Amino acid sequence: MANSAEAPIHDDRGKGPATVLLHPFPFSRTIWAGVADALAAHRRVITVDARGFGASPFTGPFAIADLADDLAALLDRLDIARATVLGMSMGGYAALAFAARHRDRLSALVLADTRAAADSAEARAGRATALATLDTVGPAGYLAASLPRLLSPHALPALIAHVRSRAETRAASLRAGIEALRDRPDRSGELGAIACPTLVVCGVEDQVTPPAEMKQISSAIAGARFVPIADAGHLSHLEAPGAFLQAVTSFLDAPAGTR
Repeated sequence: MANSAEAPIHDDRGKGPATVLLHPFPFSRTIWAGVADALAAHRRVITVDARGFGASPFTGPFAIADLADDLAALLDRLDIARATVLGMSMGGYAALAFAARHRDRLSALVLADTRAAADSAEARAGRATALATLDTVGPAGYLAASLPRLLSPHALPALIAHVRSRAETRAASLRAGIEALRDRPDRSGELGAIACPTLVVCGVEDQVTPPAEMKQISSAIAGARFVPIADAGHLSHLEAPGAFLQAVTSFLDAPAGTR
């Protein structure tokens, strides 16, 4: 595991119970623009840049567990005892690591377009191809080839361009991220230990983490709620922001004991 980094760069807005948003790869906290503002109307919302992404400096290779520990250190710095953690894709991996390593800090959990299992042999081969592409054609070529798969097949060019504008462009950061994704552990066996209220959401047209797989995650967590997001791919909050926000806010606003 990598050495401890400085507290991650973050935005902190709104008042009330804390909700932390952990971004997908290969983006930064700015991918939550719009969603964070809407949620902050009624609660405290903290968006965090993972190591080497967005405004956070590149500090070398890292493990997904490092991102969970970074979040715990940030909550300490902000004097927040417990928070709801919403993680999408890579952020979901970090959220699951946080649930395993810092479960007493977790008041509720939202897993969006992510998975609990480790990479399959096929997925690891895909990571190797991604690293080779990054080395051969650089960040721009790698992103041009990989980003469309994060959206539904019918995504408009304007949305693809928007996603491209939000992506990380540092080769070292992209490499470290791909390696962290590749090397993360299988947390499927830990799902049954999650005891906090949990929401699982997934784009119906997700080409990376299919709804059937995410429904299995929901089934493994006692009392978890599963909500499919129609007309959306892996970045479900961008393709169907209204439905995504409805699912999250109805979960967060539900009275204690009814989530």
